[in-house]
Amino acid sequence: MKLNIILTFCFLLFYSVISIAQPRRELVQVIVTPDRGDWTYEVGERAEFTIQVLKNNVALEDIEVEYVIQPELVDVWDKGVIVLKKGMSTVRAKRFKEPGFLRCTATVEVDGKKYSSYATAGFSPEDIEPTTTLPEDFTAFWEKGKADLARVPMNPVMTLVPEQCTDKADVYHVELNNIQGKIYGMLSVPKKAGKHPAILHVPGAGIRPYNGITWEAAEGFISFNIGIHGIPVNLDPQVYKDLSSGALNGYPIFNLDNKDKAFYKRVYLGCVRALDFIESLPSFDGENIGVTGGSQGGALSIVTAGLDDRIDYLAAFYPALSDLTGFLHGRAGGWPKIFKEGYTNKPEKIETSKYFDVVNFARFVKAKGWYSWGYNDNVCPPTSMYAAYNVLTADKELHVFQETAHWTFPEQQVMKNEWLFNQLRN
Repeated sequence: MKLNIILTFCFLLFYSVISIAQPRRELVQVIVTPDRGDWTYEVGERAEFTIQVLKNNVALEDIEVEYVIQPELVDVWDKGVIVLKKGMSTVRAKRFKEPGFLRCTATVEVDGKKYSSYATAGFSPEDIEPTTTLPEDFTAFWEKGKADLARVPMNPVMTLVPEQCTDKADVYHVELNNIQGKIYGMLSVPKKAGKHPAILHVPGAGIRPYNGITWEAAEGFISFNIGIHGIPVNLDPQVYKDLSSGALNGYPIFNLDNKDKAFYKRVYLGCVRALDFIESLPSFDGENIGVTGGSQGGALSIVTAGLDDRIDYLAAFYPALSDLTGFLHGRAGGWPKIFKEGYTNKPEKIETSKYFDVVNFARFVKAKGWYSWGYNDNVCPPTSMYAAYNVLTADKELHVFQETAHWTFPEQQVMKNEWLFNQLRN
């Protein structure tokens, strides 16, 4: 009971901070609903979408609504205008003939302002196969990378951050040597004596500062919250804003034509280095490590587990960087959608992407996993995420919250943490 109360409080607070990604409530609501309760169909079936428009929670009648039906992020199948009778109307899509997702978007103009929403139907998503392929030297490439990393002295520098410490947790800013440059993070360690399991937090996309996750340490976990950009994570926020719009703008595709220089090589090996550091801590229990994150962090969770079997458990929300070549095969590819526009579709970039695609790391994951995403995700398309999930052979469970886009309900966060905490404590 105590754990549930703490988790609920912490994640309600957490959610209030991150929820800018969740759509705000507007005066006019456009509601699109598939005719299946779980939004899921078999290949060859037809989805029907009901469209409603509410103002002040009252259904609007005799109003024109524009609709568009298309597989996610690719060519439009059908579009038109319908008039809502008795507060609603339906549109029926043609048959979906292969595993994937079909989206219906509805747009209405009320008092001179446009409002829009959508719903996404899944068709046999468990049968989605990746479009990317596994390079013959994939394993050798990453084994060499880890061997090169092992020859770099870690030389950890831990600086106490008194203003973040609590009566139950000490917080340190950490600097480590990486394969190239540094990796930085915020470490929270329980003050309670003894040996503790550890949680590695890997970040979503962007450039930002980080804090210690002291409430996890209060629950008895070593918590290491890392950045990926090789810069300290406790600088003035303006520094990160300047880097976001300047030197690090567009970082996911840096050097994509060369696997040895590609941006994410240093990042992926930096996650391995973070595990080296956790294992060096005197308060670590020597056995239990979990990794967790969302979006880019969801990707890094799978990548870290695929690279290093020291990860015992992973919990990932909407993993990015999955099946990047999808757009080259007429369907949605994963964030950052590098092959959606033709100018990036050079053979060397396509080939390099395979060494960093989450699908190819998922093939090697041995850690027990908890995963969650929504059908409406327009940043990390569900087609791409299922392509990675479906190749996982490790013990896994997927929790789909169909209506969510690139955000989570507080309940999802609580579920994830209860699962991860229970695994690490057992």
